[in-house]
Amino acid sequence: MAIELKHYAHCVCSLQTHMVFVTKYRHPVITEEVQARLKTMLDKLCKAKRCELLECKADLGTQDHIHLLIERHPTVAEAELAETLKTITSREIRKEFREFLKPYYWKKGFWKRGYCAVSAGGASLDVLRKYIENQGYHD
Repeated sequence: MAIELKHYAHCVCSLQTHMVFVTKYRHPVITEEVQARLKTMLDKLCKAKRCELLECKADLGTQDHIHLLIERHPTVAEAELAETLKTITSREIRKEFREFLKPYYWKKGFWKRGYCAVSAGGASLDVLRKYIENQGYHD
């Protein structure tokens, strides 16, 4: 599958990031209903940041983390995006599912402090290294 490059005012790029958010204390609180609500919120928040939520799925076995695949806008920093997504979804999920979450959380917070972010798509590092090393030889 070919990489689709997005064209912006001063750059052409393809920035997909696989992010994983883990619930605080790894409590098993991401049910199908919570996942559906998170997906709706995350999609809306990504659009507000000029990004696109490509995929969103929780591990419904352990119910303690969610995977996101996001196409980032080149002006949006990964850390800034993660902070926004986690802060707003935490606040809203805690409001909407207050009674369900009461046995698990007594203080503010829904997500564990950190997050995982991995660049996604494209060629392996070995292929990229060889491509860069061979620049100028086959032009």
